[in-house]
Amino acid sequence: MGLTSTTVLAVVAALAVALFAATVRVWPRLARPGAAAVSGRIGLLLATQLTLFAAVGLAANNAFLFYGSWADLFGQKQELGVVTDHGAGAAGADGSRHMTRIGTQYPDVPGGRVPSVGGRIDKVVISGRTSGIESPAYVYLPPEYFRSAHAGRTFPAAVVLTGYPGTAENLLKGLRYPQTAHDLVKSGKARPMILVMLRPTVAPPRDTECVDIPGGPQTETYLAKDLPEAIAGSYRAGKKARDWGIIGNSTGGYCALKIGLHHPDRYAASAGLSAYYKAAEDPTTGDLFHGKQELRDRADLLWTLENRPPSGGSFLVTTSRRGEGNLGSTMEFIEKVRAPAKVSSIVLDSGGHNFTTWRREIPPALEWLSARLGEG
Repeated sequence: MGLTSTTVLAVVAALAVALFAATVRVWPRLARPGAAAVSGRIGLLLATQLTLFAAVGLAANNAFLFYGSWADLFGQKQELGVVTDHGAGAAGADGSRHMTRIGTQYPDVPGGRVPSVGGRIDKVVISGRTSGIESPAYVYLPPEYFRSAHAGRTFPAAVVLTGYPGTAENLLKGLRYPQTAHDLVKSGKARPMILVMLRPTVAPPRDTECVDIPGGPQTETYLAKDLPEAIAGSYRAGKKARDWGIIGNSTGGYCALKIGLHHPDRYAASAGLSAYYKAAEDPTTGDLFHGKQELRDRADLLWTLENRPPSGGSFLVTTSRRGEGNLGSTMEFIEKVRAPAKVSSIVLDSGGHNFTTWRREIPPALEWLSARLGEG
C-alpha cells in the first residue's frame, strides 16, 4: 500500500482509535503500583500518541503531497529526472544605479574561497526603475566569470525563484543551485551561467502571483523588465532574450512559466518545477484582478495557450505520476503548446511537492536551460 493510499490512512487512524479505546478500558487494571503496571501505562500512552501523530501526518501528506511514496519519504529515490522533448502542438539599460551589493559569500565547493575556482555569491538589493519594487536577491557568478581568459565575455543568466512564501536562502542551502551549477559545468554537462536567486514574494507578506496588480505591486514588470536590466547593467550578463532563462518551483514555477509565456522577447527559456497553471486567489493574494476578467484570463496559462496567438520560447514542466497534484494540468499544458514555442517535460514515477523531489529535477533542468540559452 502506497504512502498516499487512503487505505493506509484509514488503517492507521483505526489503529489510533483502537489503542485509545484499549487505553481507556485497561487503565483501571494498570492503575496500581509495580513495574509491570507502570510499563504498561507508558507503553499504551506511547503507542496511542505515535499512531495518532502518524494518522495526522498521513492526512497532512495526503492533503499537501509533500511525499509521493515510502521511498520518497525515506530519501531512497535518488535517480535524476529525465527531460523529454515534445513536438510543437502536443534590451538593456544601465542598471548599475538600480542594484546595490550588500554582502559576499562563497559556494560550498572545493576551493570555493577562490572566486576563479569556486565562483562567488553576491547578496544584492535590486530596485525596479519601472515597477518601484525593491527586493533582495543572491547573484551567483561562476568561476569562469573571474578568469582572465573570459575577461571580455558576457554570460547567459537565469532567474531562480522559490515557492511562496519561501526564502532566497532555500535556493542556496536547501536546493543548492550554485553547487549544482558548478558541478554540471565541471563535468561538461552545462555552460557557465549567472544565477539570480530570489523569492517571488517581492511585496511581503502578500503573494502577488507575479502579476501586475491594478493599483498595487507590479511584480510582473519587476521580473520581466527591471531585474534583467539591473543585472545586465551591473554584471557581464547578456542583454538579448536568448541570453536569459527563468526557473522556479511551486509558485516560483508558475511565475517562471507565466513570465516566459508573456515575455518571450525577454526570456528564451522557462522551467516550472511542480508548477501550477492558474493564479491562486486566496487570503494571501488579496484581490489580484479588481474584477477585470481579462487580467484573470491572462494569468491562466492554459487559457492563454488556448486563446492567444502562439509565441516563441522554450518551456520545461515537471510532475510525477504519484505524489504531485499537477499531473493532469501539466499534460494539458504540454498538449496546448504550439509552434514556434517548444515544450519539454520531466515526469517522475513518484515524488511529492518537496525539496527531495526538486533536487532530483534541478540538475537536468539546469542542463536543459543551459542548452537553450545563447541560441539563435
